[in-house]
Amino acid sequence: MPTPSVGPEIIAFYSETINESERLTGSADGVLEMVRTQELLRRHLPGAPARILDIGGGPGAHARWLIEDGYDVELIDPVPRHVEEASALGIRSALGDARALDAADDSYDVALVLGPLYHLLDHGDRLRALREAARVVRPGGLVAAAAIGRYASLFEHVATTMLTVDRVRDAVADILVTGVHAPGRKGFTSSYFHTGEGLAAELSEAGLTDPAVYGIEGPVWSALKATEQHTKESVVDSPMFQAALTAARLAESHPDLLAASSHMLAVATV
Repeated sequence: MPTPSVGPEIIAFYSETINESERLTGSADGVLEMVRTQELLRRHLPGAPARILDIGGGPGAHARWLIEDGYDVELIDPVPRHVEEASALGIRSALGDARALDAADDSYDVALVLGPLYHLLDHGDRLRALREAARVVRPGGLVAAAAIGRYASLFEHVATTMLTVDRVRDAVADILVTGVHAPGRKGFTSSYFHTGEGLAAELSEAGLTDPAVYGIEGPVWSALKATEQHTKESVVDSPMFQAALTAARLAESHPDLLAASSHMLAVATV
């Protein structure tokens, strides 16, 4: 089976427009995403040194702390820049596509899919990626998949552009209806924005068992972004950040608040 191609606009975005290695450390909402992703994964991961395949793992932001926790981690990503940066950190890394993994069946304890679903616009492609993740994980093992929340662009652009730019407002309106940020639109690359129900349904359709979906950043992340945007000062070490983190934890048991998170994390067993 030939390896599927990744859209050139996605490769260009992560090679030339954005430095993904700084996204989870350069802003308060990015740090909040990292802290919450760590605590959610640590809650569900088997004990170290379990084998983890970090699919679409970017430059290794998560692989790095997982290795420090004692896990045996391998990373694949379709962006050459990411593979080079991860390799430079000492992470075993290779080019690859989430929809056509080279790994053998049942060869890992955990598969992380913490980026691919963001940029697979086609439902069939997302299912293919999830099924590939399930294929390479042993029976009873864990698949964890992240998604961008359907309403993330609305909250973000209230915090940043205040929705005063026509093309931004039109893009946000389209995402709210379709979940799609189409290729060629400015501001981001081609992307899919999930609902919590839709994310759980895709994991189930891919054959995974008992998916549980968590809001990662909780309902206050956009207030952090707005504060930093308009004061030009970091709030990572502030009481406001701690309040946002507490709010994210409190919101977990209230499904109605799931939609307020910028990202979601779904975990399920094979």
